[in-house]
Amino acid sequence: MTVVEPEVLVLDGGLRLVHIHQRSAGAGIFGLTVRAGSADECHGEEGLAHFVEHTLFKGTARRSSWHIINRMEAVGGELNAFTSKEETVVYSIFPSGNAPRAIELIADLTINSRFPDKELEKEREVVIDEINSYRDNPSEAIFDDFEVYAMSPAPTAHNILGSPSGVRRLTSADCRDFLRRNYRSENIVAFYSGPQTSAHIAQLVSRYFEALPRGAKEKVFSETETYGVNRFSRTETMRIHQTHAILGCGGPGLLDSRRHALALFANIVGGPGMNSLLNVELRERRGLVYSVEASTAMFTDCGLLTVYFGCDREDLDACRRLCIDVFHNIADGNFSARRLEQAKKQYLGQLAIAFENRENRIMDAARAVLFRGTLSSYACIRDAINAVTPDDIVSLAVPMCEPSELIFTYK
Repeated sequence: MTVVEPEVLVLDGGLRLVHIHQRSAGAGIFGLTVRAGSADECHGEEGLAHFVEHTLFKGTARRSSWHIINRMEAVGGELNAFTSKEETVVYSIFPSGNAPRAIELIADLTINSRFPDKELEKEREVVIDEINSYRDNPSEAIFDDFEVYAMSPAPTAHNILGSPSGVRRLTSADCRDFLRRNYRSENIVAFYSGPQTSAHIAQLVSRYFEALPRGAKEKVFSETETYGVNRFSRTETMRIHQTHAILGCGGPGLLDSRRHALALFANIVGGPGMNSLLNVELRERRGLVYSVEASTAMFTDCGLLTVYFGCDREDLDACRRLCIDVFHNIADGNFSARRLEQAKKQYLGQLAIAFENRENRIMDAARAVLFRGTLSSYACIRDAINAVTPDDIVSLAVPMCEPSELIFTYK
């Protein structure tokens, strides 16, 4: 597999730039990944990181929200952003030749946003609608609730969106203060994928981000405080037509070398392939579920491994038992080296396909630099996956034999 590897440049002021040169690309991708998410909110600010992401587009010292919306769309591009527990990403995808337009606009948003009160009031209702609609989808809401119970009182525990009452309390001053604390040169990695050279993009970024506040983000939590992953079992009743369940446990985090083994393990038991162990047991053989999936959530202080399924209430015990049986079987050593090699081949094939997605790849590269300070090349990931042993798989299965669980069901 031939892969164009990213290049990392450190610009004046400490801002880092990850660049992938795609000479023949007809479109460019530019953005920032900022180490600022819901975990960086102080008490009483829950939902602020996400609210800032929404309201960055509502006005700067020289642009109205209308001008911001149209700046990239006028040339056929798009402007977008998203927030997680530990990062915010602001980016644009645009026809080649428009890199200066995108870079200047994103610099203006992250340096000069004013968060006008009138615009905030309108966007506040949009965010509250998003919160309410999310709660209407139990198959998504259950993941947030599981993380709250598993990780409290860690800063990563609370919901990214916040609550309607909390969002109503957030002010323009809160938004500006969050920007001041977090949107600083050493806390941001810029990224670009497209036909322009790294020297050209670096020149543009240096020019337009010259006024970006320098230095690291202001700390609001003790760096020495550590948190574990809680064990729990909860069942909640609500007005839904299907039972939803998550079984899960703690695992390696973003900075742990075992993270690759965890990703492979999740792929084996409940990845996207129809041949995953849980899909075969619960759906293909017995028809108990429409879908069952294993996933990982990795943070700087910890990680989570979860298995989600939705089923009829009367099938809950059977589904739960079958999941535990799969983990017991692996923990007892019944997963051969030959089967592991087949699983590695499948996972690396999926990874090779994922590397063809330019948008995801450049963002993943920027995230690696932001959190680990270094790139993870395809070759490095491949070597890490190939180094996973059957004992590694067994060790990850053991805690899932007695998992925490969260059940959403109906009366």
